[in-house]
Amino acid sequence: MKKILWHSFATAILVVAMTGLNSCSNKKFNVSGTINGANDSTLYFENMSLNGPVVVDSVVLTKEGTFKFHGPQPSAPEFYRLRLGRQIINISIDSTENINIKADYPTMSAQYEVEGSEDCNRIKELSLLQMNLQAQINAISHDETLNNVATQDSIMNLVNAYKELIKNNYIFKDPKLASSYFALFQTVALGYNNVLVFNPRANENDVKVFAAVATSWDTYYPEAERGINLHNIAIEGMKNVRILQAQRNKTIDPNLVVEAGVIEIALQDNKGVVRKLTDLKGKVVLLDFHLFASSGSTERIMNLRNIYNKFHDRGLEIYQVSVDPDEHFWKTQTAALPWISVRDPEGINSPLMRQYNLLDIPTFFLITRDNVLDKRDAQIKNLEAEIAALL
Repeated sequence: MKKILWHSFATAILVVAMTGLNSCSNKKFNVSGTINGANDSTLYFENMSLNGPVVVDSVVLTKEGTFKFHGPQPSAPEFYRLRLGRQIINISIDSTENINIKADYPTMSAQYEVEGSEDCNRIKELSLLQMNLQAQINAISHDETLNNVATQDSIMNLVNAYKELIKNNYIFKDPKLASSYFALFQTVALGYNNVLVFNPRANENDVKVFAAVATSWDTYYPEAERGINLHNIAIEGMKNVRILQAQRNKTIDPNLVVEAGVIEIALQDNKGVVRKLTDLKGKVVLLDFHLFASSGSTERIMNLRNIYNKFHDRGLEIYQVSVDPDEHFWKTQTAALPWISVRDPEGINSPLMRQYNLLDIPTFFLITRDNVLDKRDAQIKNLEAEIAALL
């Protein structure tokens, strides 16, 4: 049963760059070059705005593959991309640069040459590092020799090492650069979800990284919309960290829970009936938080079914809470499941995520017949043995 790393930042808006072409003169920048092997294909030149990519210009490439785009000088670093089909080259524009790019289709995203901008070269390096990180994550996710704990630990170690590399070699070296800004918003795919490498909403160390860039942009580009937006993200992140710390200080360690019982959950099941967790007093309960859209869901559900079939007649019940955003998809996935299946419509923004101190999905807990929280998955080495002992 493989875990998908899941944090509150999974709901963050995934931004690569922000808006704002604040032209302060008639000076222009130029982006030109050659893309071979894409005769008669349309190359788009897009500005990466707060609301997503905006097409600035386009050209149908000839056999020679040459192109040239230009735009007004920005008052602060700005982001653009060249897009041909699904192949993308990210670039930054600072002042009146003349940037030249050479590439071959269909490998232009990973193999291209850029001249005229050191920052664009740094963005290229960051993009290649990100691709390599994703390839390593994919390899670990598909490694059948690893169990869920080993999979999770390996991915977390990879991401943490990557963050240290990016912080020290790029962001902290010169936080005012566009490449440092670009690095903040890199993402990786975990299962069906794209998540930010740096968590600007709940990770204290990551918020400090955002704050470093925000402070630099406040100093060098005080009027830039991009910098103002980043400043707001950093401030909001600091508030969230303080709130989370306060909540964690109030969180009771599952090891210490002996009389307080469980935190009530009352949600509608897949038939529209409200099911309360406390109504299961008298049974041993496996309380499971699950995401059916995750890549390891099918295997995990099969394992849970085996456990259910083995212990249900002896008094085990499974109370499974889905955080899937798509209600119809969830109902389809749970229609044939024999245990209690409920869905939290607030998903990963639910108060339950904080109340049960959930940092990963999936996560499960064991609850005794007296409705008392016994252990969570991180404390359990042999699930079947733990269930048998409680029964």
